[in-house]
Amino acid sequence: MPLKIGSSAIDGISISIKAPYKKTKPACLITQGHTGIPFAKLYIFSIFANIFVEGGDMKYQDYEVAFSSARLSKYVMACGGDTTAALTLYRSNIQLCQKFYGLLNVFEVVLRNAINEHFRLYYSDSDWICNQLGKGGLLESYPQSNLVRQTITTLLASRRYTNDRVVSSVSLGFWTYLFTKVPYQRGGRSLLQIFPLKSKGLGQRAIFNELQSIKSFRNRIAHHEAICFDSTGAKSTTPAKDYYALILKYVRFLGYDESHLFYGLNVLPDKVLHKIDTL
Repeated sequence: MPLKIGSSAIDGISISIKAPYKKTKPACLITQGHTGIPFAKLYIFSIFANIFVEGGDMKYQDYEVAFSSARLSKYVMACGGDTTAALTLYRSNIQLCQKFYGLLNVFEVVLRNAINEHFRLYYSDSDWICNQLGKGGLLESYPQSNLVRQTITTLLASRRYTNDRVVSSVSLGFWTYLFTKVPYQRGGRSLLQIFPLKSKGLGQRAIFNELQSIKSFRNRIAHHEAICFDSTGAKSTTPAKDYYALILKYVRFLGYDESHLFYGLNVLPDKVLHKIDTL
């Protein structure tokens, strides 16, 4: 099937998938792409968390200079003015974010791969993203379609274009967009088939809202926000536990057992959550 393009997508994780270069050039013009949580950032984040936990000769005032008193003040307040406890909580929050980075990384990859395989088969088209950007296509109304076109153009220019590389380049927002009303209808109302174990009665709108909630939580972590407080500013792991449960729910909906999917990755946050609860 010849490649075409019109308008579409973005928001995910960096992973490079090698596949043969296709010489067929899509009839599309383009603009710029971005990915979600890259492995390099996760690695650096891990190193920082480990070093910070070890501590050293720095006094609390030194940490205020490094991280700002405004940033640390919420931890101090949550710990009743105890600056030592506040720093422990701050470090634990970093460790918790570190775990969720890995957890979300895996979730994004399995979600996008499931969607990609679904539409590859539905359209009988290995280049469905490129071809569905055109008029009347599944992705015609995607708000950031120029970013997808730019990604494809860049890959073509470097002779590295494959649909797999487009899949790994677009963002989580691209994939959650497919659960909105218009693309869901244009996709034959078939997308929920990727969740063979979903709860009975859970429909397109509810699933979109929950995936958007996961995406918002992911973005909070990516922007270094605290995730160890409730809405009043009190120390609490309840919100993080709720997101944890939601992520695992969709992992199961996709047909995976988390004990198998996350085996050997050390990304599940249970121990850090317990540590924060007992501070």
